[in-house]
Amino acid sequence: MATQSIDALVREHKTNRAALIAKEKERRHDYEFRKRMSPLAVEAAAVVRDIRETEKVKVWSKVAESHEEVYPGMAFTLAKERMEKTLLWKVVKRMPKGALLHSHFDAMCDMRWMCEAAIETPNVLVSVPKPLLTPEDYATAGAPTFRIGEPDSNSIPFTSSSYEPNTLVPLASQITPSNREDFINYFIRHTTISIPESLSQHHGLHNIWRRFQAVFGVILGISQHTPFFRKMVTRVMSQLAADGVRYVDIRTVFFVPENPEDRHKGAYQQLAAFKEELEAFKATPEGKNFWGARIIWTTLRMHSREYIEENMRYCVEVYKKFPDIIAGFDLVGQEDLGRPLVDLIPELKYFETLCAQEGVTIPFFLHAGEVNSDGDVHDENLFDAILLGTKRIGHGFSMYKHPLLLEEVKERNICLEVCPISNEVLRLASSILSHPLPSFMANGVAVALANDDPGILGQGATGMSHDFFQVLQAFDNVGLEGVGDLVETSVMFAAFEGEEVGVVRPGGLREKYLNELKEEWEEFYKWIMEEIKPLVASL
Repeated sequence: MATQSIDALVREHKTNRAALIAKEKERRHDYEFRKRMSPLAVEAAAVVRDIRETEKVKVWSKVAESHEEVYPGMAFTLAKERMEKTLLWKVVKRMPKGALLHSHFDAMCDMRWMCEAAIETPNVLVSVPKPLLTPEDYATAGAPTFRIGEPDSNSIPFTSSSYEPNTLVPLASQITPSNREDFINYFIRHTTISIPESLSQHHGLHNIWRRFQAVFGVILGISQHTPFFRKMVTRVMSQLAADGVRYVDIRTVFFVPENPEDRHKGAYQQLAAFKEELEAFKATPEGKNFWGARIIWTTLRMHSREYIEENMRYCVEVYKKFPDIIAGFDLVGQEDLGRPLVDLIPELKYFETLCAQEGVTIPFFLHAGEVNSDGDVHDENLFDAILLGTKRIGHGFSMYKHPLLLEEVKERNICLEVCPISNEVLRLASSILSHPLPSFMANGVAVALANDDPGILGQGATGMSHDFFQVLQAFDNVGLEGVGDLVETSVMFAAFEGEEVGVVRPGGLREKYLNELKEEWEEFYKWIMEEIKPLVASL
């Protein structure tokens, strides 16, 4: 009986294989972006692919005589120093990054700068749990506490053995050339997740979240102080612009003043300062191409219904003064231990009703799915966020377990704000390689990359280069093409004033910025071909 030759069967299989792979790629979110790429863009993407493949072998492979295991996509905190020396890093640093859609203001600044700025800010008081007399004391003492106030002229320095533990003293007067570096390192130790802490995945989410939330207990004592807040705004905008970010939606927790007579201060003062410093930065040479920034008002999901509704009333009140700055509303805090969205429905419906009554529009940008569970009430926050009409979902990590919801977010034009380094350090994923981002892209879901809490999590800077590097280096199916789609998506879903999120209005700001982004990327492609391609041969 005649049979097909083995060669013919192999050719048939390979033809069917190529067709199946091509069919799957048509479902990807970056499929249309790839089809629109210019010839120059295609060439530049090929150069980046060559760099990535070469560095996989020469940078990210284990050396025989070394005990260190090295591979593409290894744990971020172990890879950081190595990645920053690569040619791919140089490409990522130069890359236009569009919009940053998910970052928490108090955790955006590098902590060395935070400490140095606090030392230079008048009326910053500090208390420590024991006298700090030796380098060993700084290396072992518990966390400091900061407050704003007038110093006591009779206070005993914490560098004295007579210091009464936990007594507030003026910070600036405690710092001398001999102890400055010790104190800065002491501050950094209590405000940054260390490498061992980031790698201890076996301790689980609750353990690292306790450590993470303790950081905010340290920095909130200074970050809410308006003069210091101003310094932070300038620092954040400057670092973002230097890293190629053109716009940012920042989440910030606002507290209702305890004294009703102070209600006109608090958020009013902070938002006025934010607006002034933003405009001042945009008027500088380094900020001339920066599109802008807005704030997503947040409160803690752990609070009572009474407090949250009062906070919502305060939000609406302040929004009327700053509609150009407040972009939306969110609830933050650890999802696993905080109140689930289903429990918060009365408050969220109250907010919708309040906004309608007051004639204002403040959309939801809700955290959901920042969990490792499947089917419990916290994982089900995803269902509630979608039904509540959220414009974007913060993290959405567990979304990949819900095939129906993957279709829902596409149909409803909802974007996921994905934060891979945060998800790794806070123990949702052991490394970038186990992150669901490729699944989201492969299923055609809109995804924007974000850095979440870079000052605390170990990036050491406010920018987005580390997250983009991790994604570009780890996943074969992404490449410069896929990264370009992530950047474009961030601009599509940025909360520009007067623009509907995720919708391009002819002649509107979003259309203008998308065109500017396209031009910026064409210049980037040209730079790759002229400056980077000649370097590939020397790798």
